[in-house]
Amino acid sequence: MGLYLDPPEHAVVLCVDEKTQIQAIDRTAPCLPILPTTPARRSHDDVRNGTTSLFAALNVATGRVIASHHRQHRHQEFLKFLKAIDAATPAGLDLHLICDNYATHKTPAVRNWLIRHPRFHIHFVPTSSSWLNLVERWFAELTNRKLRRSAHRSVRDLEADIQAWIQAWNDDPRPFVWTKTADQILESIASYLQLINDSGH
Repeated sequence: MGLYLDPPEHAVVLCVDEKTQIQAIDRTAPCLPILPTTPARRSHDDVRNGTTSLFAALNVATGRVIASHHRQHRHQEFLKFLKAIDAATPAGLDLHLICDNYATHKTPAVRNWLIRHPRFHIHFVPTSSSWLNLVERWFAELTNRKLRRSAHRSVRDLEADIQAWIQAWNDDPRPFVWTKTADQILESIASYLQLINDSGH
């Protein structure tokens, strides 16, 4: 919360995560469009044409996204993405990355790479607190605005479609803004904990 509300000077705060197993799904019949008095219609079954994983880094201040596709999501792909972030950001700035506790973010190979690149600072959100990582909110935008109603005949088509959507997003980026203070969030959590502790369970 401190990185969101009071980011350090001469640094970029990036929310980083992977959206894994995005499926290239095509319908068995063409979708029929909305007509007067008739809703859009789609076949109930589909054809699955493979999956991709999207690695994304959301710039908290600007709303711009650095992204790349990989067919797997091991630590090797995470390292490639760290290198892409390194190349895509000004060399003189520190980089504060907010990540979840996924095992690929903590392997010895990743730790050794981070030691050799001291401008990178990794901050892990607490377990079961993925909502603290704002890139999850951006993934929701991607799902609702692009993926939910789209159809793709191949993984390559899916990746190209996502990249075009990301480019359009970056042409007019919109940063997400916290509407509550850190104190309000902590008070809400304390109230919830009090409620479940008093419930007798």
